[in-house]
Amino acid sequence: MSVFKDKTLLITGGTGSFGNAVLNRFLRTDIGEIRIFSRDEKKQDDMRHDFQARMPEVAGKIKFYIGDVRNRSTLHYAMQGVDYVFHAAALKQVPSCEFFPMEAVKTNVIGTDNTLDAAIEAGVKCVICLSTDKAAYPINAMGITKAIEEKVAIAKSRYSGATKICCTRYGNVMCSRGSVIPLWIDQIRKGNPITLTEPKMTRFIMSLEEAVDLVLFAFENGQNGDILVQKAPACTIGTQAEAVCELFGGDKSQIKVIGIRHGEKMYETLLTKEEAAKAVDMGNFYRVPADNRDLNYDKYFKEGDAKRATIDEFNSDNTYRLNLEETKAKIASLEYIQNELNGVPNIVK
Repeated sequence: MSVFKDKTLLITGGTGSFGNAVLNRFLRTDIGEIRIFSRDEKKQDDMRHDFQARMPEVAGKIKFYIGDVRNRSTLHYAMQGVDYVFHAAALKQVPSCEFFPMEAVKTNVIGTDNTLDAAIEAGVKCVICLSTDKAAYPINAMGITKAIEEKVAIAKSRYSGATKICCTRYGNVMCSRGSVIPLWIDQIRKGNPITLTEPKMTRFIMSLEEAVDLVLFAFENGQNGDILVQKAPACTIGTQAEAVCELFGGDKSQIKVIGIRHGEKMYETLLTKEEAAKAVDMGNFYRVPADNRDLNYDKYFKEGDAKRATIDEFNSDNTYRLNLEETKAKIASLEYIQNELNGVPNIVK
């Protein structure tokens, strides 16, 4: 962690699942300060008490800032003296964004623009913007606004000076706030059938730790304007539901299918066909470099891109598909699940 020694990190939307995971990972390292920027004082107060109780010797490194990425002035205040930013603030629920798309625009698009402007003006060294697989070939308001967020970040990177800007794109984070596994566990314990949208639907799955790993990989290896993608496995929603039933004693025969919700796809894409044609394979990750040509296209001449015609997108239907036992093992490895199985209270953060 020497690169973070005595440095100041700001996390927008820092009271969410990702912010909590970063604090758990970083707080006992040599990092100087972690600023939690969010608009919810209750969640900040809960987080403050939680870390004071669990890590009293280092909890003083956490500083809390009330503000909203929609309000540029609050960001300017919080950015002073910041070295690095992880931009996690977003509206992420697909159905709610379908009903209130302009709210998604205000947070996901305008909020990102405000965050990047404040970071550049403050001389921040690096900003990592968290995106989603729903930004690739988007069909819903959440995905469309996150796709625009990526475009804003790439555009800003062209004149960001000493501030490096990268995006990370990842799939479903298991047991994060608003995710389905905690709901299923609660349904099983209440003796109710678990509900799922469509058994054949496929989704990339990853843990919160893997989400943090992707951001750190982007921080350490990304170049200005890059999109970084992890080569995540996938499973069907049906397989995931059966795995949770087997772990917690649910009745698989009573699984209730409720149908696809507003704006949902049957499968998600982490890398479009167009991006795959220029992506750099980095082992467990892909790096998609920015197109840094200017608008004077008459300077450029390019033959038809034969490579693009032979490369497929990277999606949750053509990635490695976990079977039931593999899915169960991946879910069982999560700290949240271990706590639930051992009767330790969990708070979905």
